[in-house]
Amino acid sequence: MHAPLQTRTAAEALVAQLVANDLRHVFCVPGESYLAVLDALVDSGITVTVCRHEGGAAMMAEAVGKVTGRPGVCFVTRGPGATNASAGVHVAQQDSTPMILFVGQIERAFREREAFQEMDYRAVFGSMTKWTTELDDPDRTPEIVSRAFYTATAGRPGPVVIALPKDVLKERCSAPDVPACSPVETAPGAEEMAELAGLLAEAERPLFVVGGSRWTEATRAEMHDLAEAWGLPVANSYRRATLFDPLSPAFAGDLGLGPNPKLIARAKAADLIVLVGGRLGEIPSQGYTLLDLPSPQTKLVHVHPGAEELGRVYRPTLAIHAAPTRFVPALARLGVAPKPSWRAEAEAAHADYLAWSGTATPQPGGVNLGDVMIWLRENLPDDTILCNGAGNYASWIHRFYRFRRYMTHVAPASASMGYGMPAAVAMKRLYPDRPVISVNGDGDFLMSGQEFAAAVQYRLPIVVVIADNGQYGTIRMHQERDYPGRVSATELVNPDFAAYARAFGGFGATVERTEDFPAAFRAAEASGLPAIVHLKISPDAILPGTTLTAIRDKALASR
Repeated sequence: MHAPLQTRTAAEALVAQLVANDLRHVFCVPGESYLAVLDALVDSGITVTVCRHEGGAAMMAEAVGKVTGRPGVCFVTRGPGATNASAGVHVAQQDSTPMILFVGQIERAFREREAFQEMDYRAVFGSMTKWTTELDDPDRTPEIVSRAFYTATAGRPGPVVIALPKDVLKERCSAPDVPACSPVETAPGAEEMAELAGLLAEAERPLFVVGGSRWTEATRAEMHDLAEAWGLPVANSYRRATLFDPLSPAFAGDLGLGPNPKLIARAKAADLIVLVGGRLGEIPSQGYTLLDLPSPQTKLVHVHPGAEELGRVYRPTLAIHAAPTRFVPALARLGVAPKPSWRAEAEAAHADYLAWSGTATPQPGGVNLGDVMIWLRENLPDDTILCNGAGNYASWIHRFYRFRRYMTHVAPASASMGYGMPAAVAMKRLYPDRPVISVNGDGDFLMSGQEFAAAVQYRLPIVVVIADNGQYGTIRMHQERDYPGRVSATELVNPDFAAYARAFGGFGATVERTEDFPAAFRAAEASGLPAIVHLKISPDAILPGTTLTAIRDKALASR
């Protein structure tokens, strides 16, 4: 006979299940629809970060999931709270990040009357989550939360949304906690690995591309050892730069936005591409031009933890249903005989990468963002975490900054603007002893700049670098390509960002010359406060390799 369980509210059972899964942080904007959960969190030992916008809270949770491989958790209120948070959910979907969003919901008795802030969450989030559900029965709380952890981390990781009716949270239940989630790591089969060994034996110019999620620091290190021992060239897919050390002699470069043309040529000339963990989506495939669709002429081995991704876009020569954590050790055990041509290709590719990223390109205006990135890479510790959102300014990060350590770059593969500031808050909450910087464009920063208040509230000494060119630069670039000289809806009037920082209680500095940046950055660090370094960038400095004027002139000349 089991002893009778003491009852507790569904809210208390929910929080207990988070504790059972060793959750340390939650991010939220408070709402009356889930007050019972907020109360249960008080004595839980879980650190609660209060945010200024639900989109920021969701992006913070996504950043935690991206870096740790365990679901980041966010709580928001119903209706507008949920729709605001959808930006972070979409990032989690496109970035294959485990995340759980809990959303307040109306009382069950009020359903389908269009009650205050009522929404059908299955309909709203169904296309961007792995699972969206609503908690109807308090006794199923541990079961539902446990399933959320398993679903978010299984196969291709992604987001889960759970709606929490206000009345359910207050009802009592007697269901016990469920043991912590232990994600299943899918391993490759012996037959598939034998076939891969045969493909490698035939290849003269192989290229490995690492991407996606389900990696660990140990798996990354094993991939390094293997690639360097065999002389295999390795590139990373878009915004997965921390999966391979750029100073490894096996590193071939970054298959992202604005890549080295020599790397693209090398990828097209490869006789075998082995894609490990990633999906080869629109950006790393260079608009689906890198390989023929749907049947590549180049031999393609696709290794992915989600079976549904294999053959979804490209028909691979060999599909291997496996997580990187299981595939890389199996690859190391193959006993393949390396070829001299492999190492020659790797050495040539790495030399091309070093030449491409070594020296800043000339830029119009007083501040050269390439020189700023090079100074940062040469002066910051290797464990510094750099966070950014989306915009042309990120081209300088991808080309000139070097991420030497695992998960030191936290940025959205979905290219969502407004990500860098909340991600930096999350990283400093997670790793208070590591340097954290956020690099942003001006339009990018002001989509979530209010989260600077969270940095001040929790005394997080983040350094925020804002590259201000007074425009939505990426859109202006495309505008000049397609409608040269016809500027519409892309110009911005910005605040004094240094004064903005001081108004919140932080440190602010303005930089108008490249040579003044090091002193401003060091002063920001020395302040011990959340800080903003405001860079005045020329609007003409649109990409490392060209200017806005050159793009406009080329477009006009082609008409």
